[in-house]
Amino acid sequence: MIPRRRRRAMSQINVVPYIDVMLVLLVIFMVTAPFINPSQIELPSVAKSSLAPVSPLEVMIRADGSLLLRDRAVAEEGVAIGEAHLKKAIAARQKLLPNQPVVISADKSVRYDAVMRVMDTLQRQGVARVGLMVKPAQP
Repeated sequence: MIPRRRRRAMSQINVVPYIDVMLVLLVIFMVTAPFINPSQIELPSVAKSSLAPVSPLEVMIRADGSLLLRDRAVAEEGVAIGEAHLKKAIAARQKLLPNQPVVISADKSVRYDAVMRVMDTLQRQGVARVGLMVKPAQP
């Protein structure tokens, strides 16, 4: 009698056919994706705003502590102004353009309290948008 060999159970799963099927499905999806309409809803259209963006008002603090007020929309040069006149000028501007931002640009040698006095003046006059201008660092 011829001895029969016992068949061993296969201990590994052959995944090659599954990979082939997945690649075929991937190709099918890639080919059909451009033809599918992604949405059946109509989005509303929006008109452009009729208001032009307001250029910021700039308060410059020089190294000696003197103040300059510059409106970039009107002039490139700043107008020398004292702290008392700054209050009046800001109040007049807030009545004219209540949402106009104000940017403070101070010399780096200016004391911190001078900048804080200007910020306090702006806050007391009701300026909602105040920014500080800085020079970007060179890489």
